[in-house]
Parts: sequence; structure tokens; C-alpha cells
Amino acid sequence: MSHTSRDKTKLIHRIRRIRGQLDAVEAGIAGDAECATVLHTLVACRGALNSLVVEMFEDHVRYHVVDPRRRPTAAQSEATQEVIDLLRSCL
Repeated sequence: MSHTSRDKTKLIHRIRRIRGQLDAVEAGIAGDAECATVLHTLVACRGALNSLVVEMFEDHVRYHVVDPRRRPTAAQSEATQEVIDLLRSCL
């Protein structure tokens, strides 16, 4: 079983929240909302999507790149966390 299957419900709820935010952007544009309001919602969408990407990437690294059945060395654990932290800072 992959990690996405284990966390499927949680991930689907996050995606639905993002979809709701995007629907709010569409409604704001269609309804001639203030551009600042639409921009704030767009930024929130981008942040939510970036957080989802980081979570998926982190799980991918922890379950597919680093073998979860084997205890990683301290250096491997540190390197893994460094990659994840770098991705978080980029997104």
C-alpha cells in the first residue's frame, strides 16, 4: 500500500478546499469583486497548493527514496530532512 492510499482521505479534503478557493476566485472575477480580494484568494490558493506539493514530496522521499523498512543512518536522516526543508523554503 502506498503512502497516498494511507492518507487518501486527508489529501482529498485538502484538494477539495483548494478547489473551493479556486471557485471563489472564479466567482470573484465573474462578480467583479475587488482585484485585491481576488488576489488575496489566489495567493491563499497558491500557498495551499504549495503545501500540498511539499507534503506529497516529503512522503515520496520518506517512503520511496529512503527505505522506511531500514533504519536510516544519522547522515541519511539529516540529508533527507535537509532536502525537505529546502523544498519548503523554495515553495
